[in-house]
Amino acid sequence: MAENKLADLSMDFAVSILRVTDGIKGHYSLINQLERSATSIGANICEAKYAHSKADFISKLQIALKECYETEYWLELMQKSEIFTGDVVKALLHDCGAIRRMLISSINTTKSNMEN
Repeated sequence: MAENKLADLSMDFAVSILRVTDGIKGHYSLINQLERSATSIGANICEAKYAHSKADFISKLQIALKECYETEYWLELMQKSEIFTGDVVKALLHDCGAIRRMLISSINTTKSNMEN
């Protein structure tokens, strides 16, 4: 059940990123990097659903977590460079942080279950 919530949140987050970036003119390489990392989070979560083993599952979630951290970097950069307004970035960072915390929890739980 948690994976479905995580998958749904990551999909909604990716859609939010795509909607926000749709109206941005210029800075195409930065926008591309943000879109790629933000959409990769959900893609890796979906891949984890079909993992061959618990180790593969953890690996996919760890990749999603790395993409989450990268997405936060791009959002902070765009906020500091004033490409995005503070309110837009604040909401996106909040959502990205929620996904990040869920990923960390899922990874830790799976690792703990492997030890038992």
